[in-house]
Amino acid sequence: MKRVKNIIIAFGIALGAVSCVPKLAYQETKPELPETFKYTATADTASVANLEWKQFFSDPMLQNLIEKGIKNNYDLQIALKQVASSQEKLKQAKYLQYPDVGFGVSAQISKPSKNSMNGQSLNLFLGQSHVEDYNAAFNLSWEADIWGKIKNQQEVSKMQYLQTYEATKAIQTQVVAAIAQGYYNLLMLDKQLQIAKSNLDLSTNTLSLTEKLWQSGDTTSLGVQQATAQKQSTELLITQLEQNIAIQENALSILVGENPNKVNRTIEMSDTSLPQDISAGLPAAMVSRRPDVRQQELVLLESNSIVGIAQANMYPSLKITANGGVNSFKIDNWFSIPASLFGSVLGGLTQPIFQKRQLKTDLNVAKIQREKNVLAFRQSVLNAVGEVSDALVSNESLKVQEQKASEQVTTLKNGIKSAEMLYKGGMANYLEVITAQGNSLQAELNLASVKRQRLSSIVDLYRALGGGWK
Repeated sequence: MKRVKNIIIAFGIALGAVSCVPKLAYQETKPELPETFKYTATADTASVANLEWKQFFSDPMLQNLIEKGIKNNYDLQIALKQVASSQEKLKQAKYLQYPDVGFGVSAQISKPSKNSMNGQSLNLFLGQSHVEDYNAAFNLSWEADIWGKIKNQQEVSKMQYLQTYEATKAIQTQVVAAIAQGYYNLLMLDKQLQIAKSNLDLSTNTLSLTEKLWQSGDTTSLGVQQATAQKQSTELLITQLEQNIAIQENALSILVGENPNKVNRTIEMSDTSLPQDISAGLPAAMVSRRPDVRQQELVLLESNSIVGIAQANMYPSLKITANGGVNSFKIDNWFSIPASLFGSVLGGLTQPIFQKRQLKTDLNVAKIQREKNVLAFRQSVLNAVGEVSDALVSNESLKVQEQKASEQVTTLKNGIKSAEMLYKGGMANYLEVITAQGNSLQAELNLASVKRQRLSSIVDLYRALGGGWK
């Protein structure tokens, strides 16, 4: 008992001495954020990102596509498997503070040379030519977490798990946004195809009228050729639009994890509805909601724990090992209790002194990596604020563009009617009619494109604010 007491006192003095070494302090990184987003009139705490995607996207067909995407998209499934893998590592990390325990059984028979010292000694004292040794024992090894090394290792596993979780959320927001963008692009192509087919009817009528005028001698064959070329251009556009529709349907099918196929839609682009009262909320709320920003913040926290581990490796470590079981030189009394019982306990305090500067290098590298992650975190916040600002200015600008484009379409449609009336009355030539039809076609196609861009800007804002993952 006196020896055990002396060992405990010696360890206590050693631990008291090394505990005076200061631990590395961590300063929380706070990103610089504006009070409000640019292009917002007031600082409103509400945000469209608070809406779940089912509330944000009201079209049943689009909802069905997004549900399929969340369930079947392969990128998202891969991310979920990564979450499950990290979760297993996190469970394992919870047991790091417990000792390692093992059990082993061994048997050994040694027969030395009779002419050797061991052989002659064995024959002289034991009267036998060989020696046997049978052993069955439990082994235990445990390291005291004096400097928080094990705790930091557990934090690393936790941060890595949370990173995979945030990465999955980020992929889901991207999948939701990509499906919505593809769906609205498909509706735009449908509208443009409808416009092109309507314009084809006009071109056909113009060609028919021009042919009649040519037959009556009121125009030249050049007019017929120009009208024919106008019709052929529209037919070519229809073919291209049909090709783009098929490709977009294939892309949407792949996004939702299905083989390329037709995509059902029951509404036109003019019937789509998204929240019109767009509120971005506050930048601070956006930072806490954006999965990619949260992931980068977790990378920073992980690097801080790695610094703690590197620092702890430079300090003394207390390790305790123990083993015990049964041991015998004969197999017939191997498990004779208590005669065959044995046990030992060893405690050791180890202080690294010279490791070829490896430990100091590891610590410095860990600190530098943490500084890099601080910068990367700040950059991710800056990028997020920029994406929201871009979406806000795009949405406001596209409102005006849509209004102007709509007015232009109305003007040019009236111009077609005027040109046709004048052409029939012989007061305008075929070029004026063809030009009016071509301008009107381009204006209508542009209006459909602007409407799709505005829908896309709203979806971009929703994604940039961190919405769509719930």
